[in-house]
Amino acid sequence: MAALSAALGEALVREWQDHAGADVAWPVLADTLDALALLSADEGTLAAALLFDLPTLRPRIGALPWDSAQRRQAVEGLLDGQDAADQVWALHAGREAGRNSEGLRRLLLAIIHDLRVVPILLARQLAKMRAATGLPESERRALAQLTRDIHAPLANRLGIWQLKWELEDLAFRNLEPDTYRRIAREVDETRVERERYIESVKRTLSQALAAQGIDAEVSGRPKHIYSIWRKMQKKRLAFDQLYDIRAVRLMVEDVAACYATLGVVHALWAPIPSEFDDYIARPKANDYRSLHTAVVGPEGRTVEIQIRTYEMHAQAELGVAAHWKYKEGGKGAEKAFDRKITWMRQLLEQSQEGDAAELAVALDAELVEDRVYALTPRGEVIDLPQGATPLDFAYHVHTMVGHRCRGAKVNGRIVPLTYRLRSGDRVEIMTAKEADPRRDWLLPANGFLASGRSRDKVRAWFHKLDRARNVQAGKDLLDRELKRLGLQHADLAPMARKFHADSVDDLYIQVALGDTGPSQVSRALLEAERAASQPPAPPLPRPTARRNNLGQSKFTVQRSEERFRRNAETEKG
Repeated sequence: MAALSAALGEALVREWQDHAGADVAWPVLADTLDALALLSADEGTLAAALLFDLPTLRPRIGALPWDSAQRRQAVEGLLDGQDAADQVWALHAGREAGRNSEGLRRLLLAIIHDLRVVPILLARQLAKMRAATGLPESERRALAQLTRDIHAPLANRLGIWQLKWELEDLAFRNLEPDTYRRIAREVDETRVERERYIESVKRTLSQALAAQGIDAEVSGRPKHIYSIWRKMQKKRLAFDQLYDIRAVRLMVEDVAACYATLGVVHALWAPIPSEFDDYIARPKANDYRSLHTAVVGPEGRTVEIQIRTYEMHAQAELGVAAHWKYKEGGKGAEKAFDRKITWMRQLLEQSQEGDAAELAVALDAELVEDRVYALTPRGEVIDLPQGATPLDFAYHVHTMVGHRCRGAKVNGRIVPLTYRLRSGDRVEIMTAKEADPRRDWLLPANGFLASGRSRDKVRAWFHKLDRARNVQAGKDLLDRELKRLGLQHADLAPMARKFHADSVDDLYIQVALGDTGPSQVSRALLEAERAASQPPAPPLPRPTARRNNLGQSKFTVQRSEERFRRNAETEKG
């Protein structure tokens, strides 16, 4: 609560005294605020979390002493984002566990306009999981399933490790209680011996590093139950075969010291070559940087050692924009989606420096989502390009659903097939018994399809038809266009050559399949007619030499008799 101004805090207390409601889960609310404080949440984020969990105060938001109208509007936006998230939780509750979780995560981020909502959701879910022991088993499992499918992967993607590990462990404990207890028991049974061993390793490392003049902080690395189980599953190992249960972290001042420390470690104990990773020279996709090595340590036991700078450690603990599927074994997300998460990380970082409001404004300008996340009647999320229509939706569900599509309802209302879908729309496709796509679906100007993938499916359908049907269909389309312009008697042979068709029939097939539009052909015909109807320009005159009085010179030579005589006399003398 320290991030709330005194005036706002007092006003909230006053309003609660006057408009108190019942059934407030105070421990959950307090835990939520504590987790947000751990993330250095700003005043607006804390206020939005409070007002959402105290719904009787929400109508009083206008009476609270905000320092500006912009701040109040930002809090209202955060409340709207939490309302939108409740819709995603409801969708998750009504579907098969674990199915299409990625789609729901994408839908969540698509419909939330201010991404500062995400830390609120993570903090509240962690608080609920901590308090879940008193819930009936069915409710506890449903809460854990939601945590595993949505919240823990988002925390992982944002790199909010402080919340990620606990969310994963709490979800695992409720979904796989027997396995959790077995691993926890094995960890507990070996704890004393493991801690003794780690202390011995730490002393040896500290002495060796000091002897080389390297100042390092040496500590043991905690291992979490869920991560241990994942490693056992991935490597198909028993608990006692996992060497990274014994793990040490070394933190130094700079990168040069990281590599110097690595040299000391490998000089002390024999490294295991297959277990060395240089994430400083080659950072992970989430910009994670550290040196990872494993060595055969004292008593012949394997030890995992992580080496990083203090700056790298701080960055990792704060969180980075990571591909959540890097850990989950799936394909990467689209660049626009990654860019949104990158901005989310910057927003979390900047909130500690007081620039969160400025960056939040930049979010609105920069993060134009280029995907649409629509819903089937059963709540499955369909990922579509921006500008997608119900017909695109139908083809994405299944090719034959698209071929048989005759109409659509969006949010219970009949809409044209050219309707532009928005994230969160629930779409119901109305189909005929027989597949019968229309050729005008292929024309971009008609606006039926925004996806090239959908157009390819329609085009493939018509490719399967026999040549004669395609020729006739293309001829009908083109004749209709040419009659409209009075060009029905035009010679199409030059047009076939222009559009690289071997014959007029092949041009008709191009039109039928949507490769060439009727308007393209008519436009080319009009241009050809216009060029033919213009009179030819008269030839430019060629310059010619005049031939009159050929051979006559314009110059004459006159010789004076007197001058001739005088010159002759001079020569004699």
